[in-house]
Amino acid sequence: MTDPTYNILFLCTGNSARSQMAEALANVLGKGRFRAYSAGSHPSGSVQPLAIAQIKTLGYPVDTLRSKSWDEFAGPGAPAMDFVITVCDNAAGETCPVWIGQPAIAHWGAPDPALHPDDPQAFKEAWLLLKRRIELLLALPLDKLDQLAREQHLRRIAGETAP
Repeated sequence: MTDPTYNILFLCTGNSARSQMAEALANVLGKGRFRAYSAGSHPSGSVQPLAIAQIKTLGYPVDTLRSKSWDEFAGPGAPAMDFVITVCDNAAGETCPVWIGQPAIAHWGAPDPALHPDDPQAFKEAWLLLKRRIELLLALPLDKLDQLAREQHLRRIAGETAP
């Protein structure tokens, strides 16, 4: 029996840095276990150049990354999400769409490197924080956890790796 593939959506307001890095990390580190997506409540329309550089420098693909609205994932024909994770304070406080499939939802706040668009270190720090959280998520026996347990674990991951 093959392991299930889980759909995971990372949300941020602008969908220009943190959520993009999380999407790339989950798709690569997940090795087929996750199909990751990212979106924003008010997408900026572009991905931060230093976010792309951070992703690219470490050998992750960037060709599919683009800033997009969370509306793409809330309508008919959208993939059902197993997990929806906000990675910035703004998106965590906003009214989110109703997600198809009742996903486990959590907030993994991370400092916004886009506030320092010329500081590669800010992007690296956000990358490392998100990478650690995704590694902890991958260590969970997701197929053995119900939705409530998944949400509890997701929230614990955020607390254990708080910046």
